[in-house]
Order: sequence, then structure tokens, then C-alpha cells
Amino acid sequence: MDNISSEELGKFAGLPVEVHCHGFAGVDFSEFAQLDLELLEQMCVAESVVSIPTLYLHRDRLDDFERFMHRFAALRRAGRLPHVGGIALEGPLLASHGGTPAATVWAPTKHEWERLARLGNLGLVYMVMSPDAFTPASDFYGEVLARHPGFDWIVPTLVQHGVRPALGHFTRADPQRSAELVTEMVELAWSTSWDGSGARVITDHLFNDMPLNIRHAFRTSKARQTRDATIAAYDLPNWTLSDMAEIAGPVPAAIMNEAAAGRLAACINFDGEHVDGAIAARAVRLMGIENSMIMTDRCDSARLGGQELFSNADNGLWYQELGVVAAGSQPLARQMRNAVDRDIVGSELWTLAAGTAQRALCIEEDERLTETATAAWGELVASGR
Repeated sequence: MDNISSEELGKFAGLPVEVHCHGFAGVDFSEFAQLDLELLEQMCVAESVVSIPTLYLHRDRLDDFERFMHRFAALRRAGRLPHVGGIALEGPLLASHGGTPAATVWAPTKHEWERLARLGNLGLVYMVMSPDAFTPASDFYGEVLARHPGFDWIVPTLVQHGVRPALGHFTRADPQRSAELVTEMVELAWSTSWDGSGARVITDHLFNDMPLNIRHAFRTSKARQTRDATIAAYDLPNWTLSDMAEIAGPVPAAIMNEAAAGRLAACINFDGEHVDGAIAARAVRLMGIENSMIMTDRCDSARLGGQELFSNADNGLWYQELGVVAAGSQPLARQMRNAVDRDIVGSELWTLAAGTAQRALCIEEDERLTETATAAWGELVASGR
């Protein structure tokens, strides 16, 4: 196995980054007004990760969120949150709710977008949004008035402040048009004048909440009975980027091709429940591991964004009341082990779990992170993982 040797450890700086996590140790990050950031710092130290807490935002809580971001920025400047690398929002502009609380899905006005964009200066690193939010199949269609700007204004405004559009939550009505809109949004981001660094666009988790031609997950005991035969029929080793639109669908194809071109950093879940592990591993090989990063979608309690969740015996996912997947439960360490089981090891594992996210989200180097990272990666090497 291509493990990292003790000599190679010196090449790697910084900790694994837990991207898109919703809650640790029973704490719902979306209850941000009560969120103890310094306690979160301690939790991250205990798990040897840098976290990117991802929150849901109710429209009437925007004032509170601005105050929270000022508090976060002040603690970061004081050096008290080296293990909390930034804050992210899932929504509010989502064409398809999925497992997201309905009350946190809304179309900001131009003034509200300006307020959100300015929070990039305080550490808001990305916002999940739907490229097809303004198409007829979107939940917003017919409700968006003239005071709501389009993406030709939204994307440059966000990017100029360091807030990256994270593409996700697609409708399923017109996959080809949704794919075209992915490309258009990436182009808008890249044509924007910006003096920052890192990725200009990232994604929400690949294969979830988007139109697909394949079955990407096998979440029940009944589904798993046919899993091996289905994966064998997909002939994953012979997948190519040029064939992805036909194989998986236009939307994942557009995302994967943009990632392979280095124009976006793609998030993908390695819990084996959001996405089958074999499919996830093949996808990151095609996109390039240097363009891919693990996201956990992790929640440690049965409450998220104001909605009660439930689980079942078939898997470790959390569901909302309508039976739609709302979140996962596996921490980053577990998902890294899952990646190892798919032969992603050594420097490739470091890139998937740490390097891409550090680069894409501009995670600042800190001596304390380097010290903790050396111990964490050393343990990984010692365990053969």
C-alpha cells in the first residue's frame, strides 16, 4: 500500500478539512446565535480537523447572521479559532429543497445579496445555490420579481468578496439546460475580476440532488441485494469524461468536466451512503484528486436547521419527515478510511481530505495546525491507513 512514509510527512502541512458539516457532538450549527465557537474549536482539536460549518439561514435571521459573522471574524483575528476555517451557507437560493428545511429556501433581493456578499470579508467562504433556480421547474418560478437580480449580477458580486458559488440542488425537469447553466455560472465566475485566491467555484456533493441516468446509492437492505450486479453492469473502469453525459447525465458530466479542467473544486461524499463508494472513487479519478475534496454533510443529532430528523436501521443517514435524506452522520476520519478501502492512500488521501480544500477555500496556515497535523498524519501512517 502506498502509505506516507515518515520522511514524506514533512511535505504535508495542515489538517484534514471537514467541508460542509452541519453539527458536531449534538450541536446544530444552524442555531448560530447560540453557537459557542470556542467550544467548536475544542471539538475540532479533539478530532484533528479544520471544520467548515455549513448553516441554514431563515430570511428573518439575516441580521443575526451578520452579527454572528462579526463575532466569528473577531475570534479568528484574535487567533482563537485556528481550527474553524470559514463559514458556509446551504442556500437560500435552492431550486430543489431536497432535505433542506423549506423555511430556509428563499430568493434574496439585490440588497440582501449585497449584505451576504460583504460577509465574505468576514469569513463566509461559500454559498450553495442552484444554477437552474430561475427556470420554470424551480420552486422560485413565478415568485421572483424585478428586484431579484440574476446570476450575471449575483455571481460576480459574490466572487469579488470571496464568497464562492457552490453549485447544487438541481431540478430534474431539463437536465441539458441545467448542465448548460453550470457552465455559464463557472464562466461568469472566471470572467470576474478578483484579486483573491483559491477556487472560484465549488460544488455541493456530486451525484446528490441532481438528475442522473444511474443509480448512485444503495441505501436500503433491499437495494443492496442488487448492488454488486448493478455496479458490475456500469463497467466503472471504462468510464471516461467524454462519455459521462450519456452514462451519468448532463449535469454530473458538466461538473466533472469543469473540475477536470481545474475550473471548479468538486465536493463528493465518501460515506458510502450518499454515494456508493465505488462510484465516488471512480469519479475523483476522472476529475483528478487534486480537483476533488471530501465533504461529510455530517450532523450528530436528530435536529437540523429547525427540523426534527429521524434515522432507520438500514444506514447511518438522517431523514426529514417526508423521508428525504437531510444529512449524514459519518465524521471525516471514517470517510477517509472509506477512501482508503477504495485504494486512495498516501499523498492522494492527503489531497482528497486536506490539500484540495486548503487550496480551494484558502485555509490559512497556522503553526498549531501543523503541529497537530504531524501527529494526526503520523497516526494514519502508523495504522497503515
